[in-house]
Amino acid sequence: MTIKQRLELIQAEIKHACNKVDRDASEVKIIAVTKYVSSETTKATLDCGLIHIGENRVEGAIEKWEAFNERGIWHFIGSLQTRKAKKIINKYEYLHSLDRLSLAEEVDKRLEQGVMKCFVQVNVSGEESKAGVDPEDLLPFINELAQYKKIQVIGLMTMAPFYEDPEMTRPVFRKLRELRTEIQDLKLEHAPCTELSMGMSNDYIVAVEEGATFIRLGSALVGRE
Repeated sequence: MTIKQRLELIQAEIKHACNKVDRDASEVKIIAVTKYVSSETTKATLDCGLIHIGENRVEGAIEKWEAFNERGIWHFIGSLQTRKAKKIINKYEYLHSLDRLSLAEEVDKRLEQGVMKCFVQVNVSGEESKAGVDPEDLLPFINELAQYKKIQVIGLMTMAPFYEDPEMTRPVFRKLRELRTEIQDLKLEHAPCTELSMGMSNDYIVAVEEGATFIRLGSALVGRE
């Protein structure tokens, strides 16, 4: 299948999932994750009309941005080492993996203008292999972020465990939505927290049913090379 054909199938599945839970499909934005594909495939993705591009390795992120920065909206979705953050700041508009104050401090120090739209990564599943803030530490962490004036917490992000049956991920996505609502209800100026970045190629339908506003699709959309 071509990227365009995959995209049409995915859009139909998103619409169906939204209809099930009385959502508007326009609320869901697709991030094309181009980690495993070439610049040529990234260009083909942009040519299909997709504008949200996600990378999770600094080297690939810079390569893709330098080639196509004017055509896309750029999301850094992977764990970001503080010492490498300066390479991403001022290039990528969204950071999906804010999980420690040292990274927030680096963003605040190096961002030249405006604010960086950040998702706080939450380790909802509690897996040791996953990065992210523990759910019980989320509110204190977000309160601490108020001191960094160039950080805007637009939402929360999580990665669910991989299951053969995607339905098994539902409690993880539901919990993130509940946490998002708790923060959103506080009406914090620095943390409007209206968005949910959750759902990947194997479980995005469940994530959409549970309220995802950004889904991160790699193999299901752009394939692997």
